[in-house]
Amino acid sequence: MIDLMGISQIPRSKIGDIGRIAFGDRSVVNLAFGESDFAPPEAATAALMRAVAAGDTHYVDSRGKPALRAALADYLTGLHRLPVDEGRIVVTASGMAAIAVAFAAIVRAGDRVVIHEPEWPNLAGAALARGAEVTRFGLDEDGAGGFRLDLARLDTVLAGARVFCLNSPNNPTGWMASDAEVAGVLALCRRHGVWLLSDEVYSRLTFDGAVAAPSVLDHALPDDRVMVANSVSKTWAMTGFRVGWLVVPAGLRDAIGELTEATHSTVAPYSQEAALAALGCEDFVADFRDFCARGRAIVLEGLAGLNRVQLQAPAASFYAFARIDGVDDSLALARRLVVEHKVAVAPGVAFGAAGEGHLRVCFAQSPEKLARAMDRLRMGLAALT
Repeated sequence: MIDLMGISQIPRSKIGDIGRIAFGDRSVVNLAFGESDFAPPEAATAALMRAVAAGDTHYVDSRGKPALRAALADYLTGLHRLPVDEGRIVVTASGMAAIAVAFAAIVRAGDRVVIHEPEWPNLAGAALARGAEVTRFGLDEDGAGGFRLDLARLDTVLAGARVFCLNSPNNPTGWMASDAEVAGVLALCRRHGVWLLSDEVYSRLTFDGAVAAPSVLDHALPDDRVMVANSVSKTWAMTGFRVGWLVVPAGLRDAIGELTEATHSTVAPYSQEAALAALGCEDFVADFRDFCARGRAIVLEGLAGLNRVQLQAPAASFYAFARIDGVDDSLALARRLVVEHKVAVAPGVAFGAAGEGHLRVCFAQSPEKLARAMDRLRMGLAALT
């Protein structure tokens, strides 16, 4: 048998299982995937088209275009308490690429990576691909459909680990760590000598009136063992543009740039121009956040009153993560919903064992689409016996 090392341990995507059914039936309303039907900023699309027309289609600096790196540094410095120097920015070919590059830099076969769950499965997949041992640390459920992070319990798990992955705001739960919790996580990682990889791609999609979620960048010093991954995909509804970035410790940017060279060479220059334009579209961010807030309200109302559904209003991101009492096979339930009721949602088990018994609903969709989906989803859930 051919030895694929860690690759063979990466589980098959259960969201993909539902997606394949949905793609084959045009009558299905698909809320299973983590993207919006909201159009990206016109300025970003126009910038991309201008760049292509001008012939900006060739290799560029593997660390990212200087203008984009400088703009990202200014953007992050304006958003968070501590300044972020341009010399710590590496542009990557998506947020997922940022995570893969980070793991390539700091993880070796046999290292232990701690990931809290319910988890976005690609995090563990990237760690397993490096030959790491993944320890899953469950968020605590509060009994009302919400989640919390137990710092005392995390303290015991981090001993001997190489990396802790923080995903806040969280996919799939919509949980958001408080500022005190973020500071507490950083303190624990410092004490244990553990790298902290913070996935903050939903940082601007909060519903508490703040301009951004609490971030590791509000607390981490330039020499901390911290990397922060982000992208344009969620905040600016630009999933197909494939531009992300990493904030890395001072002095490591050029070495990490060599890793991006070895991983995906460079990021498409015209997409970088689109990302640069998007950074100036703060009005778009506010409008998109309002769009998601309206979607959240439609989903909460649509699932209200069903006696088997426990759901707390998510603090951030664009997902509702509903517990369905009595369900121990969420994949089978999701298949039934897509086949019999023509609505696709993600099964909770796709996000780890801690997600079993839940369904994830992406509410970053038009009100008309969500209204149709909620009618179908409510009917499907009400039919459960």
